[in-house]
Amino acid sequence: MVPEHVPPFRSLEQIPVTQLKRVGPRIAERLDRLGIRTVQDLLFHLPVRYQDRTRLVPIRELRVGEDALVEGEVCEANIAVGRRRSLKVWISDDPIGGILLRFFHFSPQQAAAFKAGARVRCYGEVRQGPHSLEMVHPEYRLQTDASAETTESRLTPIYPSTEGLQQSAWRGLMDQALEWLGHLPPADYLSAEILAPLNLPGLAEALHYLHHPPLETSL
Repeated sequence: MVPEHVPPFRSLEQIPVTQLKRVGPRIAERLDRLGIRTVQDLLFHLPVRYQDRTRLVPIRELRVGEDALVEGEVCEANIAVGRRRSLKVWISDDPIGGILLRFFHFSPQQAAAFKAGARVRCYGEVRQGPHSLEMVHPEYRLQTDASAETTESRLTPIYPSTEGLQQSAWRGLMDQALEWLGHLPPADYLSAEILAPLNLPGLAEALHYLHHPPLETSL
């Protein structure tokens, strides 16, 4: 939501990114590395690609090299010590199918959360490991009764990033920027006389479409 009791901004290029929630000095510095100083700069930081997280894929249907959204029950989790220490989590969605989740960077709290019987939903690239299919450092969420049975309702944008800014942070910032866009749409560079015959959207509509593409959009 657009915050209350803020200066009377007249355009998006007047709004510093520090007006957005969760943008303190450290995040502002990271955005500045990418030339993003205002809400308008943020809106023109466009996705480089999109992911389809709208459909759960059964583990037995996974293909090496593809990105996929899967869900399964934790069967086993342990920390392997070798040339490189890693957290290995085996999940399964049927009696004969399973996939290994492998994490090289993890906290004790993360390791403890993967208890046998817990349900986890994750998204990542499917790889062929030494003994089974694997996902290395997938995005994941432990399922609760409240989060079960839900998937994304639209395609997920992936943004060019910098160190210290995860994709979930980018999406949170863009959601706030789109709220501002609804209140202070930028002026169109092209007139309605040019846009209408070509069946082109206005600038505000185009920006909203790029950041929140509807489900039926072709990848």
